Amino acid sequence: MDIHCGRRRVSKLMEDAGLRVIQPKSFKPRTTESRHRLGYSPNLLLNLLEPTTFGQLWVGDITYIPVDGIGFGYLATLMDRYSRRIVGWDFRDDMTEQLAVTALQRSIRAVQPSAGLIHHTDRGGQYAGKRYRGILSRASMRQSMSRAGDCYDNAFMESCFGTLKTEMGMAEYLSMAIAKRELTEYIQYYNTDRRHSSLGYLTPTQYEAAA
Repeated sequence: MDIHCGRRRVSKLMEDAGLRVIQPKSFKPRTTESRHRLGYSPNLLLNLLEPTTFGQLWVGDITYIPVDGIGFGYLATLMDRYSRRIVGWDFRDDMTEQLAVTALQRSIRAVQPSAGLIHHTDRGGQYAGKRYRGILSRASMRQSMSRAGDCYDNAFMESCFGTLKTEMGMAEYLSMAIAKRELTEYIQYYNTDRRHSSLGYLTPTQYEAAA
């Protein structure tokens, strides 16, 4: 015979019996490995005013995407802080420096930023390697990194990833190819069709055009 019992009733019975639920933690890959010897750049955002136009400040980060068979794929993006436009990205099955390098190279080719642009990320080794720093130097970008253990220093990129995963209804993708196709479609939508309340309900591309 089925016995119907609500969650509150079960919780009360367990409390009376001195029992406590143990909820196993779901595995989340670590996308920031800051314990390296490659050196760190200062945080240039601490005393920086809000950007007044696009092409002044890019923020970047890496997040994980569940993929069947391999566990996770990894998405690296760079976003213009002024317009919220994702200027470049890459998606791979590893978190090597090449992931971040490709996203950076695509961003530079697409935008051709002016000298002096601030490039801000966390302290991960992907952003501290000799090759990555060399590209920033040749593009005359000023590198900035978050303070140790302070996720709020890169809150805009974290917020972007949260929006992306929520609006995509992200679950485990069947393959890297399917995940990449859907990411391509979403990022195109995010840049050209999605209206942002923080931008006066304009899309990132509309906001840049207005500027």
